[in-house]
Amino acid sequence: MPATPDANAPRQKFHFISGLPRSGTTLLAAILNQNPRFRAGMTSPLADIMGVVMAEASSKNDFSFDVSDEQRVAMLRGLVESFYSAQGDANVVFDTSRLWCSRMQLLETLFPGVKVIACVRQLAWVIDSMERLVRKQPVSVSKIFRFDTNTTVYSRVEALTDPRGMVGFAYQATKEAFYGPYAKDHLLMLSYESLAADPVAAMRAVYKFLDEPWFEHDFDHIEYNADEFDARVGMPGLHSVRPKVESIERQPVLPREIFGRFANEAFWMDPKNNVNQVPII
Repeated sequence: MPATPDANAPRQKFHFISGLPRSGTTLLAAILNQNPRFRAGMTSPLADIMGVVMAEASSKNDFSFDVSDEQRVAMLRGLVESFYSAQGDANVVFDTSRLWCSRMQLLETLFPGVKVIACVRQLAWVIDSMERLVRKQPVSVSKIFRFDTNTTVYSRVEALTDPRGMVGFAYQATKEAFYGPYAKDHLLMLSYESLAADPVAAMRAVYKFLDEPWFEHDFDHIEYNADEFDARVGMPGLHSVRPKVESIERQPVLPREIFGRFANEAFWMDPKNNVNQVPII
């Protein structure tokens, strides 16, 4: 018979990782996973599943009039707790999704005091990194571009940066969180540049934000792979993490005019924009 859960055991604490693609979310998860108290991973389906439940408990369903807000909160909180119940040995769980930055109010309602880490990076380098992955697969196409074989670097950039595109949505969601009323005390902006250049300082700031005791990480031996998922979407290397955390200089592969178009979109770097006093690393 399965063991009976201990009613007196401490409940798991939930935090969330969001932000821009190709900005260190997978790297951050790999680092956090070195701490035996933590559990983190690549993007999970939890946010999408939650969206389906929210829709079916709304007026989309003719019987939703019989569902109270208290029941909705209980269902959604229970969904998160049940999703990670198999990782009961972890005290702190981090779920990753680009959707979380667009749901700050929901997260605060479900888990008062919640912390959201938004991984960010110079937008031009985010798009350049995506294009670099595309060029590594000249005989294949990706689900990210709807398996369209008739694309150019220009059309791929437009698809990525569209408001519903992989980069465009995440960028707008991150801006919403940064400027929104739940940013103060609940949001941390973690730049890929800072994490790669000085991982010790960056992670110490993360631990301070989470109010968790420091754990000595090994930044020279990072382990993580999601080869099956990356192959399924037709973009091998999408979630690859190098064994050593370090900053590597490279030349952009994007045409100069495209790279320059997005070179000044790092809104989080301008102190005048930080009206909510969001900690930025």
